Amino acid sequence: MTQPRRGLGRGLDALISPGSGAPLAGADPAGAPAPASRGPIELDIDLVAPNPEQPRTHFEPVQLRELADSIREHGIIQPLIVSRDEAGGIRLIAGERRLQAARLAGLATVPVVFREADSGKLLELALIENIQRSDLNAIEEALAYRRLIDEYGLTQEEASRRVGKSRTAVANSLRLLALEPEIRRSLVAGEVTEGHARALLGMEAGKARLDLWREVVRRKLSVRDTEAFVRKAVAAAEPAAGQPAGTAGRTARRDAVYADVEGRLRRALSTRVSVTPQRQGARITIDCYSGEEFEGVIARILGEEDDER
Repeated sequence: MTQPRRGLGRGLDALISPGSGAPLAGADPAGAPAPASRGPIELDIDLVAPNPEQPRTHFEPVQLRELADSIREHGIIQPLIVSRDEAGGIRLIAGERRLQAARLAGLATVPVVFREADSGKLLELALIENIQRSDLNAIEEALAYRRLIDEYGLTQEEASRRVGKSRTAVANSLRLLALEPEIRRSLVAGEVTEGHARALLGMEAGKARLDLWREVVRRKLSVRDTEAFVRKAVAAAEPAAGQPAGTAGRTARRDAVYADVEGRLRRALSTRVSVTPQRQGARITIDCYSGEEFEGVIARILGEEDDER
């Protein structure tokens, strides 16, 4: 069963002062009124300055125009979240897309809710608001996680709790940043899906991965076909340990049974897995690219991850 998306409440409410709806003393020098209650107020749109720490870099023009059309007809349903900056101006915390669409729609005022947030919180709030959006592209989401972790010294587990997602989801997202820039741009452009990108991560970085990515785009391969190509490429590139080339071990390693096991383990553990036949049994190699990813893999193997959520 699909789990319901967690909304902004948990992430933003944990960071915004609960008493922030109190009236602000006086009026803004530019004429902005002080809010009189916890509820939204209408504010001159020109008084709302964008958040300079806005992590989102790309807004689809078509979707922005569609939102602007909806706003013209129905207005803004969810108020923007704003705060006072050090100079007394009004700074956007959450709602950049709605603000841009409201400008396109020609609105003179927008509904806002004032919250207390010092400059040090602005980036964190904007990151969380954007990460929790359903329409954020995979690379923007990964970059937002990376910035949240780096700027605030968080572990992947701490970051996952801030945004209400599992540690696995955060770790998988961050792994996309290991892809070559060409593949990342292709993912943003929609030439390949996140499933393709995860399959390509099963290969070593470099020319071979780029060549396979070009083939995926050119032939419009499915994710399953891409996974099959990756398995074949990995099998061809890794000689069987302790066995001379051309022996039955090399043939067995390419056997469909082992390839199927590799694919299932990769999907279950969300990382590169190699299965190498031995004289008796097989050797399973699991690649981990950080200490936290290692802990996550162990938790998934032991079935402990659900207990941590």
